[in-house]
Amino acid sequence: MSRLPIIVAPMFLVSNPKMVIEASRAGAIGSFPLLNARPASACAEWLEEIKKALPTEPWAVNFICHPVANTRFEEDLQLIEQFQPPIVITSLGNPKRVIDIVHGYGGKVYADVANVKHAEKSAATGVDGLILVCAGAGGHGGQLNPFGFVSAVKKFFKGTIILSGSISSGADVLAAQIIGADYAYMGTRFLACDEGNAPEAYKHMVIESDTSDILYTDAFSGVHVNVLIPSLLKEGIDPATLKPREDVDLTHLVNVKAWRDIWSAGHGITNIVKQESVREIFITLEEEYEQAKQQITSVQPS
Repeated sequence: MSRLPIIVAPMFLVSNPKMVIEASRAGAIGSFPLLNARPASACAEWLEEIKKALPTEPWAVNFICHPVANTRFEEDLQLIEQFQPPIVITSLGNPKRVIDIVHGYGGKVYADVANVKHAEKSAATGVDGLILVCAGAGGHGGQLNPFGFVSAVKKFFKGTIILSGSISSGADVLAAQIIGADYAYMGTRFLACDEGNAPEAYKHMVIESDTSDILYTDAFSGVHVNVLIPSLLKEGIDPATLKPREDVDLTHLVNVKAWRDIWSAGHGITNIVKQESVREIFITLEEEYEQAKQQITSVQPS
């Protein structure tokens, strides 16, 4: 199977053990948000299942570092220490406590960041990698162009660089490598996979939508997010009436109710044309990757 440098991004309410296991068995790195499994006892069961299925393959969990937004902060830290996931992806907040635990058992910590300032702060804490969330990413996408973001971060960071934002084909993965990323971070491409927990209506909407159906807005939480306009319309929300939110409500990051009916996707949505398994997606990505490599070779000047 594929050995492409891909991390299947942890998607809130969508990622689950099946996705993680299939992705990692395919040669990539599967991941899931710890808060997808509720309560903490259910999360322990998920972690045990994945660890048993992937004794040698890499896999990852996503941990919300903000103790206010993450009401399960201490419990999740204990789960990380107990089950020792090879990689912990941190979001929102100082990852220092996570780093101390994960480095203690030989694991790695990757922090997601959306601008250079936050990248510098995370790098200073000693993380092993930075996930650069660029424009067009599903969920809480950034606004920076990947060329500029990667170039800026490489000036001060020597660790692993993972690129996120509109990456949904094998050619995109190769492009990410060419500009200096070690991994491509792909979420939207797997929204409609057979194994995921996305509702069937969500999967169908992803398949039927394109970039014109995506809205970048901070109206819901004060933090910009890419949402599917059709999901707003089905809830009776007119996108034209949305206004910027003045305050920032960090609970949106963990609030199941807030995202159960309003669905997100990134600009890479145009490459999703059917529902298929994780394994089938990786077969396609591998073919696209090899075709892109051949195309680059064929256009090189003589």
